[in-house]
Amino acid sequence: MFIALLGEEDPDLEFVVYDAEQGQLPQDVDEVDAYLITGSKSSVYDDKPWIGPLMEFVRELDRRGKKLVGICFGHQLVAHALGGRTEKSSKGWGVGLHTYQFSELPSWHDCDAPDFHILASHQDQVVENARGATVLASSDFCENAVCQVGDHILTFQGHPEFVSAYSREIMDFRRDMIGEEAYQTGMASLATAPQQRRVARWIINFLNKSPD
Repeated sequence: MFIALLGEEDPDLEFVVYDAEQGQLPQDVDEVDAYLITGSKSSVYDDKPWIGPLMEFVRELDRRGKKLVGICFGHQLVAHALGGRTEKSSKGWGVGLHTYQFSELPSWHDCDAPDFHILASHQDQVVENARGATVLASSDFCENAVCQVGDHILTFQGHPEFVSAYSREIMDFRRDMIGEEAYQTGMASLATAPQQRRVARWIINFLNKSPD
């Protein structure tokens, strides 16, 4: 989904996929120009053998100042790896379309409306941010929705790659798990279209931006 979304926005992009769950990580951080860690059905605090090495890889990317984008699980993993903490939220599941508000507009932003809408599917949330992280956008449901570390790491709690049909399928599949109230609210929210392309442009702008 990310290859489709980002590739449509910039056809010159080239992609390499590493299956971290199968222990596939780059031998050298300079194998590619930038990295993106996607969502996952796992939690960052799960005792699974692939999560620790991936966290250490994130720390190495941070030490080297390598560009990194984290989405949902990736957002939480970055926080967890760099001194923060993720846990199950007492607010329950966040599903469907969510609106987040920027408190400040970073240099990669389009300087249009300070709020934006993307699809979400998470129960875990970042409760303590990575060391040196700036919270750029939030909502009443998710205080740490968009975070940035230096000029090399950008993370989103929501899923810019999701389309409404996919979100609907996930909510149907997890209906009992997420609870009827969250399910009904999430389904109703799909009447509004997510701003996928807008967030894709932000990500590309961030990746292309030279260090200050």
